[in-house]
Amino acid sequence: MEPEKRLDGLVRDVIGAAIDVHRELGPGFLEAVYEEALSRELQGLGMTVRRQAPVTVFYKGHEVGHGRIDLLIEDQLVVELKAIDTLLPLHQAQLISYLRALGKPLGLLINFNVRLLKQGIKRVILTK
Repeated sequence: MEPEKRLDGLVRDVIGAAIDVHRELGPGFLEAVYEEALSRELQGLGMTVRRQAPVTVFYKGHEVGHGRIDLLIEDQLVVELKAIDTLLPLHQAQLISYLRALGKPLGLLINFNVRLLKQGIKRVILTK
């Protein structure tokens, strides 16, 4: 099921900001550099950005662990950043797990270690 139109607009804005960051910095830095730069870019656009937002993991109603997502935008969009040679199925599975744990319908997986950023963006929808 497709997410709301409003959320798709947010995705477009985040992708546009990520492209601006990639144009300015290019590939080759650590994830933390891109996280800081993208956070500043999004905040400059008036968006609420939570960095390293905590995720609590439950199993059969019991808390069993914790994690952190790179960015939570407007309390709606989960963004996981990478700076690696190739995105793997494991990275998508990680994002899906975070979406499920947070009850969010949509996330972005963005790999900045590519020549053209559009090659490093994956939109992930949580299916039931």
